[in-house]
Amino acid sequence: MTPEDRRRLAEAVRQACLEAAKKGYEEAAQSGLCHEGAVEASLDAIRMVDIKVLLDSHPQGKNPG
Repeated sequence: MTPEDRRRLAEAVRQACLEAAKKGYEEAAQSGLCHEGAVEASLDAIRMVDIKVLLDSHPQGKNPG
């Protein structure tokens, strides 16, 4: 994996975590959880991010030749 591939994968992981946290918090807050409960739900959402999907969408770079 090239440095650029690793950077792209890291950015994809960060974005997936941010999206999961935001969605988890919003859903928990709409369900009536207090702030602390909604934060915990957002952390649980990050824990459930499917890393395999991210890895599959960013295949390892291949050396030419």
